[in-house]
Formats: sequence, structure tokens, C-alpha cells
Amino acid sequence: MSERSYNIIGTGALGGYYGARLACAGLDVRFLLHSDYEQVRARGLRVESPEGDFSVAQPVIYSSAENMEPADVALVALKTTSNESLPALLPPAVREGGAVLVMQNGLFMEDLAARACPGREVLGGMAFLCSNKLGPGHIRHLDYGAVRLGQWTADGRAAGVTGLVENVAADFERAGLQVSTEEDLLLGRWKKLVWNITYNGLCVLHDCTTDVLMGDPSLRARCRGIMLEVVRAAAACGREIKEEFVEIMLRDTEAMAAYSPSMLLDYRAGRPLEIEAIYGNPLRAAEEAGADCPLIRDAYQGLQAVAPHARKGQQ
Repeated sequence: MSERSYNIIGTGALGGYYGARLACAGLDVRFLLHSDYEQVRARGLRVESPEGDFSVAQPVIYSSAENMEPADVALVALKTTSNESLPALLPPAVREGGAVLVMQNGLFMEDLAARACPGREVLGGMAFLCSNKLGPGHIRHLDYGAVRLGQWTADGRAAGVTGLVENVAADFERAGLQVSTEEDLLLGRWKKLVWNITYNGLCVLHDCTTDVLMGDPSLRARCRGIMLEVVRAAAACGREIKEEFVEIMLRDTEAMAAYSPSMLLDYRAGRPLEIEAIYGNPLRAAEEAGADCPLIRDAYQGLQAVAPHARKGQQ
């Protein structure tokens, strides 16, 4: 197939950014919106970016998945705290023989999508993106934007780089994005967790941006300790990550602008936190495989303690 259509499920900081990039590249892209529907219908989607601002003046938008024209690829960019809605959202959004691309944080999210939309192929996408949603249809891209894509398998084995992965990667490259493909999606997920488990939780627990963690010697040492623990957890689950990767993540984070990870923004806004996807799932998998993960467990329990305050803010 030379031209794929995309339905964006979750038009926030991530889905809005990548969906707008794909649409600006001329691909057939539709967006699912709820509370932002009327504003986006009136004003379109706009993205501020250090690489140059861009917009989609008249995006194709829907307020209900049931009314969407089924696409070749449904790109799931919802927060994992909303995944209970996937069984209702995904089946009408993907054509028969189509695919689901899960661009979410955490571990085992592809499994949920596969159960919610049986009979479709499932891909995992890992976004290395600093982006925030400022308002309805208004996204600020701060830095990065590279994507890694891999094929999900029901048994967790490496699938290699499939034709479907190559085709979707080509679409993202057409949109001017840096794309790499993963022969082993689960390994890619664990590598992403090296950063996510470290900074999402510590930024919430210390109520600070990444630069504060990196500028304090004791907190930087804690970051490094958590990263090394994630490496050991991955090894217990059969995925090897070289320890040099930890030093690369530390250096990259030191080099980036002061950044508020998504979990910190959710915490400050009183929204539910993605604790189970980012912490609970990998922690349980690692401990069941015999790994001792005291630093990850400490962060997990700390986040569980502060999460009720975040939920309280919604009432």
C-alpha cells in the first residue's frame, strides 16, 4: 500500500504534534477530539516549535470514534490512565486488515490494544519528544521528536523489522521526523523506561524539573542508581541493556532544557498519574523474574502516596 490513512486517538501534546506533522506532509490524517472539538473546528491545530511553527488550518476531526472513517492505522496517543476506553475507541477506528500503533509510555500497553482490537496487527512507538499542550489545539514543541517503531508479538519475542514497521516508518520520515526501527520492541520499551522510570517519578516526588535533579549531586546519583536498577530489571526479563546507555541518558538529560515530564504536568494539574504503566507493570515483571528493585519500588510507593492528592484536585 503506497498511501496509508491515520486516525489519531488522543490529540494532545504527543498525538497532536505527530498527527499535525503527518497531515502537513500530505498524509490522510483524522483526529479524535472531545472537549477540544469546537475550538479546533474553529481555529485548527497549531504547533509552536523551535524548528519552525506550523499548523493544520482545517483538520479532519471527529467527536466520536463511532463516526470516524476507519483508517489503515489508528495511532493511540491517549494517556494510559484512559486505556479502559480502548475497547470502545479502537474497533471502529481501524479498518479490517489495518493496524494499531501504540505511542504510550510504559510496558505492556500493546497487549491491551491487541485485546481491545483483535484481528489487527499492533505496533509500538516510542517517542523521544519534549512537548506540552498549552490549550485546545495548541501545542508547544520544545525539543527532540525522534520516534522508534517496532512490531508487537503476543509472546513477547523479537519480530525483527517487518514490512509494516518499514512502511509506517517511511510515513514518519516523509513528515520530516527522525525514525529508527526496533528488531525487538520489548527491548526498546525497557530502554525507554530507563529514562521514564527515573525522571517522571523523581520530578513528581521532588516537584521539580529535570535540570534540578541533574544539578544536585545527590539527586543525580539517585537518578543514576534508578537507571542502573532498570537495566538490571530488564536483564532479569531477558533484555540486555549495556550500562553505557545509562551514561548516555544522563548526558542527554543534562544537555536538554529544563523540562517538566508528562507525569509532573499531570500531578500539578490534578490529573491521574500513569503509575501502573510506567512503574507497576515493569516492577511486577522484574520481581516475578527474580530481580530486586528497591529504588523502583520506593518511587512506585511514593507516587502511590501522592497520587490521591492529584485525584483530589479533579473533584
